[in-house]
Amino acid sequence: MGTDSSDGPCWYQNRQRRISIDDSQVIAFLNRIAVDLAKRREFAVVVSSDDAVRTANRQFRGISKTTDVLSFPDGEDGRLGDILISAGRAQAQAARYGLSLEDELKTLALHGLLHLLGYDHETDDGQMGAQETKLRKRYGLPSGLIERAQS
Repeated sequence: MGTDSSDGPCWYQNRQRRISIDDSQVIAFLNRIAVDLAKRREFAVVVSSDDAVRTANRQFRGISKTTDVLSFPDGEDGRLGDILISAGRAQAQAARYGLSLEDELKTLALHGLLHLLGYDHETDDGQMGAQETKLRKRYGLPSGLIERAQS
């Protein structure tokens, strides 16, 4: 079932089979941000189906619809937490914004990691948006999620 990588502080698994993803591109990016941003603290990224993300969103947030990315902070033993990404939503958003699927997955992972690092765009008066924009540019990624939501 999909690709699994656990080299270094970031664990990655592609748990869906319907959408073709160049997992090596995503893993390379995750390993980079694990060092640069997470300071080698552990986190996991799982790419899954829309149904799995919808179920998690309903179970943990009480919202019965799919979303693109969910973050689950941990904090135990210095572990940052988990990021769950919908492959279907990522594919649709990539097509909508003229991006590669892999760039959209990287953008979603970056957004999710910022949440694990304590940012919250719903309450922080633009701090997460500014950080996401700065990091997106550093890593050569196209428009970020917060920028899209504001346009």
